[in-house]
Amino acid sequence: MKVITANRLTDGIVVFLGRSHRWVEDIDDVTALEEDAAVEAALAAAERDVANREVVEPYAIDVRAENGGLVPVKLREAIRAKGPTVRLDLGKQAEGAAKVDTAA
Repeated sequence: MKVITANRLTDGIVVFLGRSHRWVEDIDDVTALEEDAAVEAALAAAERDVANREVVEPYAIDVRAENGGLVPVKLREAIRAKGPTVRLDLGKQAEGAAKVDTAA
């Protein structure tokens, strides 16, 4: 299984090609591609977004299903998906903590 990732040009945030060809920040908002033809079509669509200056350097990453979501197979991609590893008060970790605190 694969998903397409890139960086949004306006702010450098890691994004994933989601449903209805929309770039989203959360890997859980995407559907994994299982066929090579689907991956190639998604990459071609992503290249159009490069030409439109929406994203830079899109590429496919391997993912696996885990706990009802998608998890990148490689550590580098897992870090890109979740944000910095040194400060839990920054990036997506902080946003996730805020969601947990709000739910309590």
